[in-house]
Amino acid sequence: MPPVPVTARVLCVGLNYRSHAAEANEALPAAPNLFARWANTLVVADTPVPVPPREEGLDWEGELAVVVGRPLRNGTLEQAREAILGYTCFNDLSARTFQLAVSQWALGKNADCSGPIGPVIVTRDELPDVDSLLLETRVNDETVQSAKTDQMIFKPDDVLAYASGCLTLQPGDVLATGTPEGVGFLRTPPRLLHAGDTVEVEIESIGVLRNPIA
Repeated sequence: MPPVPVTARVLCVGLNYRSHAAEANEALPAAPNLFARWANTLVVADTPVPVPPREEGLDWEGELAVVVGRPLRNGTLEQAREAILGYTCFNDLSARTFQLAVSQWALGKNADCSGPIGPVIVTRDELPDVDSLLLETRVNDETVQSAKTDQMIFKPDDVLAYASGCLTLQPGDVLATGTPEGVGFLRTPPRLLHAGDTVEVEIESIGVLRNPIA
């Protein structure tokens, strides 16, 4: 089972790496660009992820995820930091046809089983500094994303404190902190995941999240 409760809210930050904003030809956001996932899209490592029926393939987005450990309402940066239970790997697998057809991303970011998370939560006391971790995404053993987390525009503390000014974060809620450059649909030519592919997200000091595409 995913290492968070079924009641979890999953908040994701779009365009939170300078390099990803640049490859998308987008201006840097003035505030965290948050969208939501449903908890029932979360799956564990080694779970096959199906390509949606009306998609040519799925796109990868390797991310560092934060798991909330205590309630946070209108918190300061220090309070946001103290509210973190720990960190894990996340893959924001995206159905780009549905995502890019309209301005709202909910459908394209909530395909069945499209939110792999894990393989473990490393608690904050064991990983006190996440500002310069190496994050890599691999497709069939080929590295397609490689970046340090110090390239984030908004740090996890910043985003949690910001979000808590509007809604109260609860234990078990998840924050996916965004993906660096190297996503598939912005390549020339575009590249997507198909049945038979294997995608891995590895983050230094946390582990490897591996899922086959079905």
